[in-house]
Amino acid sequence: MTFHEFGFHARLLDGLDAMGFSKATPIQEQAIPVILSKKDLIACAQTGTGKTAAYVLPILNNIVSTENRHLNTVIIAPTRELAQQIDQQIEGFSYFLGVSSIAIYGGGDGAVWDQQKRAMEGGVDIIIATPGRLIAQMAMGTIKFDHVEHLVLDEADRMLDMGFYEDIIRIIKELPQKRQTLLFSATMPPKIRALANRILNNPGEINIAISKPAEGILQQAYMVFNEQKEKLIDMLLKGNTYNSVLIFASTKDNVKKLDRNLHKIGIRSKSIHSDLEQLEREHILREFKNKQLSVLIGTDVLSRGIDVEGIDLVINYDVPPDPEDYIHRIGRTARAATTGTAITFINDLDQRKFYRIESLIGKEIPKIALPAELGAGPVYSPEVRTRKPGEQKGGNKKFRRKPFRGKKGGKPAQ
Repeated sequence: MTFHEFGFHARLLDGLDAMGFSKATPIQEQAIPVILSKKDLIACAQTGTGKTAAYVLPILNNIVSTENRHLNTVIIAPTRELAQQIDQQIEGFSYFLGVSSIAIYGGGDGAVWDQQKRAMEGGVDIIIATPGRLIAQMAMGTIKFDHVEHLVLDEADRMLDMGFYEDIIRIIKELPQKRQTLLFSATMPPKIRALANRILNNPGEINIAISKPAEGILQQAYMVFNEQKEKLIDMLLKGNTYNSVLIFASTKDNVKKLDRNLHKIGIRSKSIHSDLEQLEREHILREFKNKQLSVLIGTDVLSRGIDVEGIDLVINYDVPPDPEDYIHRIGRTARAATTGTAITFINDLDQRKFYRIESLIGKEIPKIALPAELGAGPVYSPEVRTRKPGEQKGGNKKFRRKPFRGKKGGKPAQ
């Protein structure tokens, strides 16, 4: 389906033609008619499917057809990086429309705050904001929500994972009850359903099935004990010619520790985590994109927020807790019909998690033997996790969860 078939305003179509947009993606083809009909929407679609254009285009079409212009749309996003990306797309799409937008986020200096405040006071059509900074601007009294027609929650699952639920509800309470609400999420866990039931009114629903990993990705896994992981990374990186490596760890503490330890063994790396100032994070990302930095370490937030071509290797230092996060992580390599390698380290406790990943993608991922100098790793047995003799205190014991025998609210017996 082409964009000319949606009945868009002629000037919006001029912008699309100038940007080389012609054929709609599946999420765009399904979502745009629903949004044009003024119906609320809940859509499950991952990054890279064209979801931003799926909601931005019909909203722009609405704005350009409106005579009396006020603040029309509020878009809430989990991170500064995503807010900036959305703002840039809006700027491109609205080139011939005269529609104004501004990204509101934290992490900048006082000049950025003043710029955002002046834009609010001067009037703007679309706000793209992170929850915390939007609430700060609300407290200053610079934003008037009286005429808002559209609310968009982008990457809603990630916002809830980051603890923004109460902030989102607080913002929504300030908006007109009569509005169109659009919720986009890469996954659809129960907490997203609960949020949707609270804030959406008889919504349409779209579920773009999560894509399988690209055919160009060579997927491999190693069975390792935690104490073997860093030595294995050392061997993988020093024994190959990878120009661009992305390493995912499951917690901020693991990210920082791994970064320190890689430096000790002579591997130049940098890490991105919430303890860094925003300008520091942006500088590190620029280095990585420009190939000035070859090894970057981060958490799952990075898996959705980074768009870099030419990544040769993705290493899952920890198995991701959600099988769909695995898809997002390894999807950073083999982009644009290229090839790449994705390697996952599976310790004895993460076997069931990895088994769920294999079930999701419908294939078993080859388990590569550890280099002989590292010794033996765990045996892959998702149903019964075992350690080799001597690897666990107490010798050759099967490692199983014991049944809960404590009091209600207490801890399981050890």
